[in-house]
Amino acid sequence: MKYRKTKGNEIEGELDIFISHNEDEFEGVTTSWNEVLIHGNSEGLKSFAKLLLEIAELNQEEVEDKYLPIGAREHYHLRPGIELSKSSIEVIVGRLDAKGTGEFYNSFIPKDKK
Repeated sequence: MKYRKTKGNEIEGELDIFISHNEDEFEGVTTSWNEVLIHGNSEGLKSFAKLLLEIAELNQEEVEDKYLPIGAREHYHLRPGIELSKSSIEVIVGRLDAKGTGEFYNSFIPKDKK
């Protein structure tokens, strides 16, 4: 897969990504949580899926260091009014593993394995 040096306008169609703040009360106990909602039309969702596959399938080791230095992670900024709807929040989609080391960032907490 060829590395895309210029980034922007990756999403075709309509895509909306936002955070929903929820609250529920049961027997006097209030629980609150956030959810990330990703909605799009067919073209927007397919375009988002294509971008995710592009990031996942990229061999970061083959990208020139001037474009992706050792220790960096491939990522894309999805911006409201450009790639995303105007009602969206800015979203960064990227790799968890760093080029050259394969390390994850320090704040990452893996899911529990069963």
